[in-house]
Amino acid sequence: MNEHTVKEKSVNQTSGEPSARDMANAIRALAMDAVEKANSGHPGMPMGMADIATVLFSRFLKFDASAPEWPDRDRLVLSAGHGSMLLYAILYMTGYPGMDIEQIKNFRQLGSMTPGHPEYGHAPGIETTTGPLGQGIATAVGMALAEKMLAARFPGLVDHHTYVLASDGDLMEGVSQEAISFAGHLRLSRLIVLYDDNHISIDGSTDLSISDDALGRVKASGWNSERVDGHNPEQVVAAIERAKASDRPTLIACRTIIGYGAPKKQGTSSTHGSPLGAEEVAGARQKLGWIYPAFEIPDSILSAWRKIGKKGAAARAEWEKKLGNASADARSEFERRLAHKLPADFRKTMAALKARLGKEGPKWATRRASGEVLETLTANMPELVGGSADLSPSNLTHTKNQKNIRAGDFSGSYIHFGVREHGMAAAMNGLSLHGGFIPYGGTFLVFTDYCRPAIRLSALMNQGVIYVMTHDSIGLGEDGPTHQPIEHLAALRAMPNVHVFRPCDAVETAECWELAIERRDGPSVLALSRQNVPSLRKGDESENRCARGGYVLRAASKTPMVSFLSTGSEIMIAIEAAKRLEEEGIAASVVSLPCFELFDAQSERYRNDVLGDGVRIAIEAASTFGWERYLGSNGTVIGMTGFGASAPAEILYKHFGITADALVAAAKASL
Repeated sequence: MNEHTVKEKSVNQTSGEPSARDMANAIRALAMDAVEKANSGHPGMPMGMADIATVLFSRFLKFDASAPEWPDRDRLVLSAGHGSMLLYAILYMTGYPGMDIEQIKNFRQLGSMTPGHPEYGHAPGIETTTGPLGQGIATAVGMALAEKMLAARFPGLVDHHTYVLASDGDLMEGVSQEAISFAGHLRLSRLIVLYDDNHISIDGSTDLSISDDALGRVKASGWNSERVDGHNPEQVVAAIERAKASDRPTLIACRTIIGYGAPKKQGTSSTHGSPLGAEEVAGARQKLGWIYPAFEIPDSILSAWRKIGKKGAAARAEWEKKLGNASADARSEFERRLAHKLPADFRKTMAALKARLGKEGPKWATRRASGEVLETLTANMPELVGGSADLSPSNLTHTKNQKNIRAGDFSGSYIHFGVREHGMAAAMNGLSLHGGFIPYGGTFLVFTDYCRPAIRLSALMNQGVIYVMTHDSIGLGEDGPTHQPIEHLAALRAMPNVHVFRPCDAVETAECWELAIERRDGPSVLALSRQNVPSLRKGDESENRCARGGYVLRAASKTPMVSFLSTGSEIMIAIEAAKRLEEEGIAASVVSLPCFELFDAQSERYRNDVLGDGVRIAIEAASTFGWERYLGSNGTVIGMTGFGASAPAEILYKHFGITADALVAAAKASL
């Protein structure tokens, strides 16, 4: 590509109207200045992508800065989240609420709306938290899928695109290929990725680490792809117009110069993640013809950007008329879903289900109980959509009420994610962030390792995504240690804002599902057994007992000398041990702790009453890490201290000493 000549007048002196390059240079200037003041940040990407972002916002993006939550706005995901100043600069100049020049000056400072990487909820206009590379593009696939699905349900009310600004790092991360393959399979035509093809990564030139054909790769996955000069606005315009007319997702590789305008550093890795330095900033101002002091945007340019921020107001007003003219039922249902309000009869439906399960007393694996709950939920909650990472028959996530989502038909509610656990989890975040749906997705608990970065973002963004994780212990049996989760419960419990539920029977499973559905401010993980468990709860209580995280499931005959603490399938072992102790005159209670996080949120008095004053002994067929906080000074925990083995479940429990005999012996030794 020919070297660009970037020195020019900052404002058209004849008309007084700023040029597209002037508009882009304003982004560059704010990015340089904010990073310089913070003495920290990434100026290279905003400077290199400024021309592309100017084209996108001025010519294509459907939005109204005064109404950031307009449901039919286009979504823009800055997958290359390190280039956050690109987005912050535009949010300020287009007039998003709260994003004033002081926020730009406080870039990367405590309490500002402008953290180092964009964080959902910190400022209007931030559609998702990005920074871990690959997550943005994968989340955007979920947003694009949500648009297709919601449009199928509410025709005329949903008609927008999802745009992604991505880097070479995004395309190198494995999750992006999972997402690209999935999006191509479903022909998510309203997904357009603008790839910052600057040939530079932190280590230096990208030819140090990659030589694959990115355009050929996405094309092989069912996408359109093409290459343009990212500093030629008309080429970018034409490419986006072709993408919008396509019946497939599109990747546009925009050849750019990182740090565009920096006289000595542009095109080098030194602009990626460090301030340019005062001398280079001054040189860039001169080269770009930007004569204004730090953080100052001339009125003509700021006015032009503010005009862009208002250009969607008419389209929004027209859309609001459409919503007002829709049938009362359609309007009410659309608004209910976007407001995250559950169906009016949700709790009544769940109460009836729990009562039925308690009366029938099925001796089911909790994964089967989960499937039964889903049969009821999917019949009564049209916003509940989900799928599995190619484990539908094992996770029991597909109900008879659900039709499969397919390319060309998005009216269904079941998604076959394929063997793409990480991509599935990230796409669920996108479905949730878009609005209109409560997403769930299934795989084995051991493969939360593959989902973990996206689960962490669910928690960080306060998204009510539901992870249905079956085969939750050595009880899965013969598949052996590669598939038997050991440390996974402890690892998930260590993650802030994640509720980990491990129910012990069908009624507890229904209660945990109810809590997960009602929770809209963070993700829930349902850890479910493969092996059958006895029915322990009647299901006729007026309160959801799991809502307090822990409770006395089996009371002692008198003040307990021993409290057995457990979760899930090991509860039945604790009950057997308690019965045996009671026969010997040792009073013993059994405490079910299906959710540590909810239990820890209870009052100290409640927790102490439940745990009891006697010896506390815990049992769980997983890592013992984390149980110590409930045991007191003389407590014991029985669990796994290494990996599992391949054998039938009942043999494994005996082999690893996770038995009633072990509990009884531990209790007597402690007493």
